Amino acid sequence: MYAPFSLAVYDVVVHGISNHFIWRCPTYQLRRLYDRNVTARHVDVGVGTGYFLARAHWPVARPEITLVDLNPHCLARAAGRISRLSPGMVEANVFEPLPAAQMGKPYTSAGLCYLLHCLPGSMKQKAQVFDHLVPHLADGAHVFGATILPGDATGRGAPNWAARQLMRIYNAKGVFSNEGDRIEDLEAELARRFEVVDIRLYGTVALFEARYRGADRAASTP
Repeated sequence: MYAPFSLAVYDVVVHGISNHFIWRCPTYQLRRLYDRNVTARHVDVGVGTGYFLARAHWPVARPEITLVDLNPHCLARAAGRISRLSPGMVEANVFEPLPAAQMGKPYTSAGLCYLLHCLPGSMKQKAQVFDHLVPHLADGAHVFGATILPGDATGRGAPNWAARQLMRIYNAKGVFSNEGDRIEDLEAELARRFEVVDIRLYGTVALFEARYRGADRAASTP
């Protein structure tokens, strides 16, 4: 899925077609998600092609950006796209602690767009990515992202025929691993770690936003 050739057409297929007509979440909603949340010190986990990073309205001219992904092709593609911003790159498995020596100083925003539905396991297992991200977040950091859910998980009935078929194919091929994902579980995992949790549904896509509560407050929370 994320080989150089597929990355070359990814934006057209996913952001140009699938988001609008299959998942029913127009790409501009995801761009707005980034615009609302990116800050001067940002880490992006599961970077794809860097599409949203390249189009985001950054609050400063030279934000400090770190890209985290297990796939070197994705890292290279995204880094090349925002080369003017000189991003750092960390090749890492999100199910393991992130390498502190390669990460920057505490980040004030973290994006995880279209990552969770690709990760294996239950939502509780997928939420390990948040645990590995937390040590690298500043107090008050924006944590945000988007994930595609199966139709019955949205509470809005089954998705359209194309969405059902594509989701079935992607799950069979291991591109997606979201058949057991539920919006209630996503909300619960976010609420365990963050505050001001907000989840909005557009078609079969859940857009989430939250704030990191800080180590001291987290320690005092029952």
